[in-house]
Amino acid sequence: MASNQHRPKARLSLRSNTTVPYGSMSSEQPDSDAPSVQITSISRRRSYIAVAVLCYINLLNYMDRYTIAGVLLSIQNYFRISDSTSGLLQTVFICSFMLLAPVFGYLGDRYDRKLLMIAGLIVWIVTTLGSSFVKDTHFWILVLTRALVGTGEASYSTIAPTIIGDLFTGNQRTLMISFFYICIPVGSGLGYIMGATIANATGDWRWALRFSPALGGLGLLLLVFLIPNPPRGASDTQGGATLESTSYVEDVKYLWKNRSFVWSSLGVTAMAFVTGALAFWTPTFLSRAQVTQSLRPPCSEEPCNPLDSYIFGAITVVTGVVGVFLGTYMSKKLRDRFPNADPLICAFGMLSSSPCFFIAIILAGTSIPASYTFIAIGELLLSLNWALLADILLYVVVPTRRATAEALQIMVCHLFGDAGSPYLIGAISDALLKYKPDSLSWKFHRLEYSFLLCPFIGVLGGLFFLMTSLYIKEDRKAAELLTSGQAPAPPETSTESL
Repeated sequence: MASNQHRPKARLSLRSNTTVPYGSMSSEQPDSDAPSVQITSISRRRSYIAVAVLCYINLLNYMDRYTIAGVLLSIQNYFRISDSTSGLLQTVFICSFMLLAPVFGYLGDRYDRKLLMIAGLIVWIVTTLGSSFVKDTHFWILVLTRALVGTGEASYSTIAPTIIGDLFTGNQRTLMISFFYICIPVGSGLGYIMGATIANATGDWRWALRFSPALGGLGLLLLVFLIPNPPRGASDTQGGATLESTSYVEDVKYLWKNRSFVWSSLGVTAMAFVTGALAFWTPTFLSRAQVTQSLRPPCSEEPCNPLDSYIFGAITVVTGVVGVFLGTYMSKKLRDRFPNADPLICAFGMLSSSPCFFIAIILAGTSIPASYTFIAIGELLLSLNWALLADILLYVVVPTRRATAEALQIMVCHLFGDAGSPYLIGAISDALLKYKPDSLSWKFHRLEYSFLLCPFIGVLGGLFFLMTSLYIKEDRKAAELLTSGQAPAPPETSTESL
């Protein structure tokens, strides 16, 4: 039998005698400075503090993202822009976020993750603050700065979850991830509330964009001094295997063959389309509904009535907190008995929320309280998914490819999801102008008709999660075997010369 030196060289292999089809690792015992020893220096207390800091920054990210939506009526009046142009503000932000996510995913799997997040946070703070000084004759500058804000957020959103994944494992990881992702609805809701409150108190919507950068400065200091940089895969390998990075092409091929990752990414895309459109337009939509019913006068000058931003923001916060923890609880109770419980819960959330949003849209023209009730139920059901989606990615993808997986999922879900949905809803609304003379009533109804696209996309997302449930058990087991160094060799790399 030939020696190890004369074996055919596998493209992705273990340093031991085992060849691995989808990732590179070493099963040799680590030296004193190996990653498995490094992880012991990160105490449990410091890990909890790290999660708290990452959650705080994630909260600020989503506060900033939806501050614009909370003061959208004021922005439309200030710049004198149409619905489709207004939607462009969210679209350019998501597009830059989407396009740069794969770049940071590649870097995050290979270079210092902490430094990448620090650089991204600095860009976010500077550009958000700068966007608050734009004059009414330079709307294009506001569009440009919103695009640059997406650059900063791309670095953080792709990398932060992978650090949590390397600090915890099992049910504890699920719990920590749920805390991290609960900041999505909570931060979004606070964005509406704080944006509208500050704009109303100061009489100038631009002050709303100066609040989150101030809090971001504190987040930057906490990130520098309190966040560790654990070895990739530290919590998964437990010293059994040392993971190595592979080429980007090999990473993408691996993810493309991972059916759970592909189908769940399509499900996330549908969810992003729905949440992106509803999150951006709902306060404006309900405000127009009340104008149509003569419950309030139309907004003609700043500050516009912030009541709908307050109510929708509060609903988003409460349903987000309850929904994320309820989804995590359901997963914990069902996962041991049903290995595919997580994608089934996600499918339930999408399929059951869609009729709720459909009813809410229809009722908005006649009963605002009833519309808000169904919006709350729909948001609660959607929020079941947030933590589970992140956990699915972490346990079906090997540690050295998680940042790349996060990045590609972000790119796909934003490219076909919320990058275009706010603009598309606004564009459909503007396109309906040609059918009737513009009026306060028609302004509401054309936005209502364009909104009806969202429930149908939600049903499609539920079907994607049902497909994920067919493959989740097999793909999770494959990732666990690979990470532990026990994956069998593929036929073409396991043969030896005699």
